[in-house]
Amino acid sequence: MERLLTVEDAARVLGTTARFPRRLIAERRIRFVRVGRHVRIPETELQEFIAQGTVERLRLYPTGSG
Repeated sequence: MERLLTVEDAARVLGTTARFPRRLIAERRIRFVRVGRHVRIPETELQEFIAQGTVERLRLYPTGSG
């Protein structure tokens, strides 16, 4: 079974306040699970969100020879 994070745990992973993951949930920008009145975020969903926002570094010089 996948690990489910609280909003506070998700905020710690993202390095933000709890307000940011709450906004992501409210805007339906990430998948979440309701456990009764509680909201939980699957750990893999958070990893995917981070990966989608990752910007690769710019290569200023070509690599390799030729």
